[in-house]
Amino acid sequence: MSDQFWTILEYTGVFSMLLYLYLEIKQKPAMWIVGIISSIIYIAVFAFSRIYADMAFNIYYAAMSLYGYVMWKQSRKEQTGEDKKHIDYSHITKLQAAGLTAALVVIYLIIYNTLNRLTDSPVPHIDAFTTTLSIVATWMLAKKIVEHWALWIIVNLVSIYLYNIRGLYPTMILYTIYTCISFYGYYNWLKKGKVIKSIK
Repeated sequence: MSDQFWTILEYTGVFSMLLYLYLEIKQKPAMWIVGIISSIIYIAVFAFSRIYADMAFNIYYAAMSLYGYVMWKQSRKEQTGEDKKHIDYSHITKLQAAGLTAALVVIYLIIYNTLNRLTDSPVPHIDAFTTTLSIVATWMLAKKIVEHWALWIIVNLVSIYLYNIRGLYPTMILYTIYTCISFYGYYNWLKKGKVIKSIK
């Protein structure tokens, strides 16, 4: 396929991800459907660019989107009246933080060693790092843990560098926008949100 095809596909992915982020800030369950579409697009884009861990993450994210959609719809059904007008979230617990920290280390080592030994990835360290944080942040988002925004900010900043060196300039611009919007998303959830218990 021509370079023009991949460029058009990448721009399509950029548009769908911006829509996804808008829906995430507003806590609309439709974000998970848009996320599935975006993931399918970026599986192809990252495979072409040899960013394999990010490619694999999008496969994981497509599956997690189905889980997130079910969880969010169930949570929505349990809300009544004025509650449905609020953004609801929970804070991470000490037990969750400890478990997720351990998970981050284990997942990173698995992904890095896989990329380093079994693929021709030119950026195994960075690819493994952003993918590991993205996996954990996505799980936190499905549980409506507000601190997931902090992880996305880190992922976005590192991804700007990654996509720049791999020549994915539209995606680099997307993640620059992501960084700014992630700060806003964090602020918006805290300002307009209502603390709830974690989604089971």
